[in-house]
Amino acid sequence: MSVPTIVPSFAEFAAELQTRHTLLVAAEPKLRMRERAERLQVSEAALVAAECGVQSVELTGTPQTLFRQLGTLGEVMALSRNDWCVHERHGRYADIHADGPVGMVLGPDIDLRLFFNCWKYAYAVVENGRQSLQFFDQEGVAVHKVYRTEATDAVAWEALIAVFALGAKQVPQFDAVVPTQEAADAADPAALRAHWLALEDTHAFFPMLRKFKVARLGALRAAGRDLAQPVENSAVETMLQRAAESGLSIMCFVGNRGIVQIHTGAVQKLLRTGPWFNVLDSRFSLHLNTAAIASSWVVNKPTKDGWVTSLEVYNADGELIVQFFGERKPGKPELPAWRELLVDLCSEPLAA
Repeated sequence: MSVPTIVPSFAEFAAELQTRHTLLVAAEPKLRMRERAERLQVSEAALVAAECGVQSVELTGTPQTLFRQLGTLGEVMALSRNDWCVHERHGRYADIHADGPVGMVLGPDIDLRLFFNCWKYAYAVVENGRQSLQFFDQEGVAVHKVYRTEATDAVAWEALIAVFALGAKQVPQFDAVVPTQEAADAADPAALRAHWLALEDTHAFFPMLRKFKVARLGALRAAGRDLAQPVENSAVETMLQRAAESGLSIMCFVGNRGIVQIHTGAVQKLLRTGPWFNVLDSRFSLHLNTAAIASSWVVNKPTKDGWVTSLEVYNADGELIVQFFGERKPGKPELPAWRELLVDLCSEPLAA
């Protein structure tokens, strides 16, 4: 006979977690919320829900419903990250498509690809006076955050929270995300290479990985050095420095399982702080933990518009940390200066 799970009341849940959190902060006051959650072996969403170091209001409604309202807020700061890279972009949510499991935001400032199937909780949060809307996946990991700025429409911000505020918080319930079953290495490298060479669009790359049931890094290893070539792990810094010096417009993609956030434009102010290499521009910031980089690749794909090259950075588990392209739109060829920059990072010729 199975014993039913006893779910504590919200007050009990919050009090227990707040006590543990207070002791941790007293011992290690400089930890960020994500780090505190890891130390306490709970999710970040649990800390937010329990108001550990923050004030929070749980929001009701589907993530799609909430997202469709973000365009009313005026200018905000959008933040998406994984464990090794943080992407921040100021601007407005415009041209929002959020009706099904896959969504997009296609404004000139904030550019997102959304995978809503794993999204579960949303909260309005105040931390040290800073206000945000925070979205979490089914494991309680932060997917996306929207920060209020001096340029945000204050009336619209408060109205959104008032409309979607849940009357009473519930103890959040989390579920493990089942990882996709994929091989570390390609079973048939020759067939994968042939398929790769027949690509006509960069967006066909992910379906190719699914077709061959192979991890992204495994596909790079199998394709051949003219299509995917390992380069020095300092390549990302070299690329950003050269792009900043020349004014070259780039595209920077950072994602997690629920979102990809994209910046398009030049970069200017670069700064290293310990293991973090940073872009600190007025509208765009990037924080990349270069100590986490285990491999870096120049990736070369054929399209109807000619060859398209990217710089991709991976951690020790083969997870994609960040990806860079030269600025481009479908129907237009790759910027020659970008191609030249990436070719210069390679020790062997790329297919052309």
